[in-house]
Amino acid sequence: MNAKIKTALLGLAFISCLTLAYLENTIFFNSLEEIFANPLLSVGMVFIHNVLVISLILLGMTFYVEVVLNFLPKREIEHVVLDHPKIFALIFTAVILLISILRTYMLVYGTVEIQRLGLIILLSSPNGIIEAYGTYLTIKKTLKRTISTGDLTLIYGLFFIAAIMEVGFAQILMHIVEASYY
Repeated sequence: MNAKIKTALLGLAFISCLTLAYLENTIFFNSLEEIFANPLLSVGMVFIHNVLVISLILLGMTFYVEVVLNFLPKREIEHVVLDHPKIFALIFTAVILLISILRTYMLVYGTVEIQRLGLIILLSSPNGIIEAYGTYLTIKKTLKRTISTGDLTLIYGLFFIAAIMEVGFAQILMHIVEASYY
């Protein structure tokens, strides 16, 4: 297949998956109370959510690599991300990790209170480290163009463990919030 057609198809697949992720997010966030009432259901939903997110990152990074390699001139500025994948992966991972922590906090409290944010970051560190490593590995391997089926198995396994931990953390926070109301 022609490289430019492959890139265009990757772009269409990315837009399609982005639309599906939007629908999943809408359903997920509108059904939080029902989902988190059942811990097993919530693990499944959080895992599916995490798989969609990491798959979008994978697809988006693959699309980016193909655009840079097939459409942009070979100058240093266009290839800076491809030439330094570890640095970009660290920065992108930090942003995703912060968003994930804030999302979990918002699910429980409904708002972000700066005085509690430090405690939430500390408590969510084990889950955050696992998600961060999975995200970092996905981005780095995709940008280097060395990702394999074994890597994907490891990454999705990490996100399954992270889903279990995230739901456990959310359940603990919900019990703390419920206890503080009584």
